[in-house]
Amino acid sequence: SVVLIPMPDEASVILVRQYRHAIGQHVWELPAGSLDPGEEADVAALRECHEEIGQLATSAVRIASLYPSPGYTTEVMHFYKLTGLHVPEHTAEQDEDEHLEPRTFSVAELRALVASGEITDMKTVAALQFLG
Repeated sequence: SVVLIPMPDEASVILVRQYRHAIGQHVWELPAGSLDPGEEADVAALRECHEEIGQLATSAVRIASLYPSPGYTTEVMHFYKLTGLHVPEHTAEQDEDEHLEPRTFSVAELRALVASGEITDMKTVAALQFLG
């Protein structure tokens, strides 16, 4: 899978809020998605950025690849920092089961939300380590 760190500027990150049925609540998290069969991770990162937050990125730089739970899955999460964000002329369609609310947060706000326990998504918490 790919995990996106969309950064409109060096001090801000876009998260999405969505309902997660498994835990029965809405959560703020980094946008993420699965690779299509045969798709390269960097291509998937750019595609998912358009689908999840409605923006295109001019740059996608892989900053880490991590196993979320190597005790029971071989999944690798590829983390990408996306910059050069802009709203395209055409919109991408979200998956039928996705109702995403994108919002820009400062990195400082994100750190405070993690510290207070308001952000509990592991990939989002882990990604903050790469933002310096």
